[in-house]
Amino acid sequence: MKRSSSAVAAAPVMQTEFAFSLPRGYVDDSGVVHRDGVMRLATARDELIPLRDDRVRENSAFLTVVLLGRVVVRIGSVVDVHAGIIENLFASDLAFLQDMYRRINSEGHTRSGVACPSCGHGFEVDIAGGRLGES
Repeated sequence: MKRSSSAVAAAPVMQTEFAFSLPRGYVDDSGVVHRDGVMRLATARDELIPLRDDRVRENSAFLTVVLLGRVVVRIGSVVDVHAGIIENLFASDLAFLQDMYRRINSEGHTRSGVACPSCGHGFEVDIAGGRLGES
């Protein structure tokens, strides 16, 4: 018996890269601000390699910087993102990327449930995309 094409569901495509817009932005050596970027899903290797890094061995807080330097694919026109770029981000941007990393690698998405403080109506927002007021 032959199945019709409508009976065979297409396999869902797994999303491995996620766009974001930094709250403040990375300021390069020329003073250009870069805000929009892409983060990819982490692999086991991404989480293991930084543990051998001397900077991480000396200061465990540096783990986040090295790890984000591996998974952030692009910030603006900067495509060679590394620990040196990440450590020069503003603290609010670093916190944003840490939260995004946790969401896409632990929970599998960048959507978060929120509630209106006035009326209590619940809805979802995509924490990775858009500037305030955009949908």
